[in-house]
Amino acid sequence: MNRRMVIYMIGQIIKLEAVLMVLPLIVSACYREFYCSIAFAAIIIFSLISGFTLTILFKPKNKIIYAREGFAIVALAWIILSLIGALPFYISGEIPNFVNAFFETVSGFTTTGSTILNDIESMSRSMLFWRSFTHWIGGMGVLVLIMAIIPTDSGRAIHILRAEMAGPVVGKIVPKIKENAKILYIIYLALTIVEIFFLLMGGMPLFDSIVHSLGTAGTGGFGIKADSLSGYSPYLQWVITIFMLIFAINFNLFYLLLIRNFSTVFKNTELWCFFGTVLVASGIIAYNIFPIYQNFGDSLRHSVFQVASIMSTTGYSSTDFNLWPESAKGILFILMFIGGCAGSTAGGLKMSRVLLMFKMIIKDIRKLLHPRSVESVKIEGKAVDNSTLHGVGTYFALYIVIISIIFIILSFEPFDFQTNLTAAVTCFNNVGPGFGSIGPMASFSEYSDFSKIILSAAMLFGRLEIYPMLLAFYPRTWMKKN
Repeated sequence: MNRRMVIYMIGQIIKLEAVLMVLPLIVSACYREFYCSIAFAAIIIFSLISGFTLTILFKPKNKIIYAREGFAIVALAWIILSLIGALPFYISGEIPNFVNAFFETVSGFTTTGSTILNDIESMSRSMLFWRSFTHWIGGMGVLVLIMAIIPTDSGRAIHILRAEMAGPVVGKIVPKIKENAKILYIIYLALTIVEIFFLLMGGMPLFDSIVHSLGTAGTGGFGIKADSLSGYSPYLQWVITIFMLIFAINFNLFYLLLIRNFSTVFKNTELWCFFGTVLVASGIIAYNIFPIYQNFGDSLRHSVFQVASIMSTTGYSSTDFNLWPESAKGILFILMFIGGCAGSTAGGLKMSRVLLMFKMIIKDIRKLLHPRSVESVKIEGKAVDNSTLHGVGTYFALYIVIISIIFIILSFEPFDFQTNLTAAVTCFNNVGPGFGSIGPMASFSEYSDFSKIILSAAMLFGRLEIYPMLLAFYPRTWMKKN
C-alpha cells in the first residue's frame, strides 16, 4: 500500500473542495448573507491550510496508483469530503446538529437527495446553492474532476476511475485518463448549461434554474421548495423530466454522438432497455392514476416525471406519489432498484447489470434443458467474459445482503414496515424519497442520530458500489506488499 500517495491525494481533494466552496461564498456575498460568508470563508482557509500541509508533508516519490490505492483514495476522499462539506451548515447554525448536517451533505455528494430538513424555504440562498452544488460535484465524481485538472504520472489512474464511476465495466473513451476525464466533464457542464437555458426560457427565476439544473445533472434532487417541483409549470416539469432521462444515460454515448458514431449509439442494448422500461412503466402508471387526476395530460405528465425521477434516481417530485394506488407505488419501488445506465450520474443497480442478470438466467435455463450446449452471454453482439458475469453475481449478492442489514437495523425505529424498507432501499440506491413517513413531501428528520449515520453509510456504499468502502476498512488493504 502506497500510503503516502493516498494521503497526498486526500490533500488534493481537500484543496479542491476549498476552491469549490468559493462559489457558495460568492452567492452568500451577493445575497448579503454575511454569517454564511463567514462560515464559508473560515472553512476555505481551514481546508487550504490542511490540504497544503498534507500535500507538502506526504508528497510521494512513487506516484503509481494500484487497485488498492484507488479504492482507498476514493472511499476516504468521499468521507472526508462529506465531513468538511457539512461544516458550513453546522457553523452557520442552519443545521445545528452535526449528524443532521453530515447526513444532508452525504445525501448531497452521493446524489441521493434524502433530507432531514422540514422547512427548506427558510434556508439561506447560499446554503441552498451549496446543497445543490454538492449534487453536481458528486454526480460525475470528484476524483474524476481531480484527474481532469491535476496531472497524473501513471496510466494506472484508471483504478480511481473504476472505483468511482458506476457500472459493471468501466472503460475509457480515449486512451489518456486525463483527456477522458476532461471530455466527461465538458459534456457534463455543457448539458447543465443547456438545461439552465431551457428553464429560463420557461420563466423559472435564474437562481431556481441554476440549483434545479445542478440537482438534475447530478441526478440528486434537492429542491428549494417544500413541494419540490409541483408548484412549477407543466413546461418546466417536462424540461426537467427530459433532462433527468438524459443524465441517466451513459456519458460515453454522448461522446459517440459528438464524433458522429450514430450506429453504435442506436445499437446500444442498454439504452433501448432503459427507454423501453421508462415507456412501459409510465404507460401503466398513467392508466393507474387517471382516476385521481381525471385528465390524460396531467396523468401522463406526472407518471413520466416520477418514472424518470425514480429511475434516474434524481428524486424530484411533481406530485405527492405517496397518495397514489399501491400498484403504481409498487412499480416505482421496483424502479428504485433498477436505476439508470452504467456510466451515468444515476444510482441503482444499473440497467446493464439487470440486463446481464436476465441473460444469465436465460442461459442457465437453456443449460438445464440442453446440458451439452455451450452458450455465452452476449451484449452488443460481443460475448461477456466470465469474470464480469461473476462480478455481477457477487455484486448483486452483496447488494441484497447490505440492504437487508440496513433494513434490520432500521426496524428498531418506531416506523412502519413500508417506511423502514423504502428508507433502506432509497438511500442505498441514492434515490431520495421513499414511501410512508419518508414520502416526497416528508423528511428523514424523525430518525435517530444512529440511524442517520447508518443511512449515511448506506448512501456512500451505494454511490461507490460497495467495494471501495469495504476495501477501505479491510485491514489487509493497508498492509505493505511483500
